[in-house]
Amino acid sequence: MTMAERPHRILMTVDAVGGVWRYAMDLARGLRGFGVETMFAGLGPPPSQAQSAEANEIGTLLWLAAPLDWTVDCEDRLEPVSGLLAQLALAHSIDLFHLNLPSQAAALATALPVVVVSHSCVVTWFEAVRGSDVPPAWAWQERRNRLGFKRAQTVVAPSRSHAAALLRCYGCLDKLKVVYNSSHLEACSMPKQDFVLAAGRWWDEGKNAIVLDGAAALARWPILMAGPTGAPSGQYYAIDHATGLGELGHAQMMEFMAKAGIFSSPSLYEPFGLAVLEAALAGAALVLADIETYRELWDGVALFCEPRDCRAFANAINRFAGDKPMRAEFGAKAQARARIFSTDRQSRAMMKVYSSAVADAGDFATGGAIA
Repeated sequence: MTMAERPHRILMTVDAVGGVWRYAMDLARGLRGFGVETMFAGLGPPPSQAQSAEANEIGTLLWLAAPLDWTVDCEDRLEPVSGLLAQLALAHSIDLFHLNLPSQAAALATALPVVVVSHSCVVTWFEAVRGSDVPPAWAWQERRNRLGFKRAQTVVAPSRSHAAALLRCYGCLDKLKVVYNSSHLEACSMPKQDFVLAAGRWWDEGKNAIVLDGAAALARWPILMAGPTGAPSGQYYAIDHATGLGELGHAQMMEFMAKAGIFSSPSLYEPFGLAVLEAALAGAALVLADIETYRELWDGVALFCEPRDCRAFANAINRFAGDKPMRAEFGAKAQARARIFSTDRQSRAMMKVYSSAVADAGDFATGGAIA
């Protein structure tokens, strides 16, 4: 990669309410080693003080008065987004856009290279969770995502399974690449305690809280569910049998991760699953929903359960709870697998993506064909 092909300052969109925040922080840390400076452009509900401090230690954070696409019921509310992003790029001498929602690229007028990462979307969510197309009232989100994919020089998915879902739902995406997510956390092996940890936005039907909550009534160990139960847009899940920890800061969450003997995720829809990676790095034994993404990433190092069967989850948890050597063996195997997903590996892969996008944008600007 030549200096001409390498972006020095990128604009990366973030939000403070989902896994995109952790993805962005960990990737930007890794990119610093390649001489890349990151400006974070935040959208949606504002970040906490701790989040703001973290982002400004890694790069520069600016928060925009604009919503996230999945929090609005009207496309018109997204109209300011493209203009705000273009203004930021111009004012801060940005070399490349890294947009973490495809819709953010839909109306972006710029000659700069654009990389779009699809962490999730309502179209693939409905396919996985409801087994249906998006409702007619949300069809504009599918259309806007299509425009964003078409606008980008490169589209990135965090797993082969999510890339396959995008192709099923949107058809041919000839600029689609897979770059696995990562975590900057070091693998650790603290003494474990007798509890099961889970993490998610439990108001999201795709996180399948009802199954793990039901399993808690049958499990030998207590199940602790960390994460918000209420959404910015009003959805809510009431935890009955498990212990709700509420929304934790990342440092607090890592303290629980380090101690948990078992980590469980019953998700119906998970394009990657950063919480599982963090738990694996901490050496927890994994009990996961038997979905394509988790099989792709963790096959052979976790126990898998039918996603809608709470008794199956309870049985798997009880199997680990009653067999310490087995629990330790699976925790060690998961930790070894987790080391594959390093920030160095992710950063190198993304630098190749950026280089390709820069070259393709240059070809387009000079009248050449985009590969």
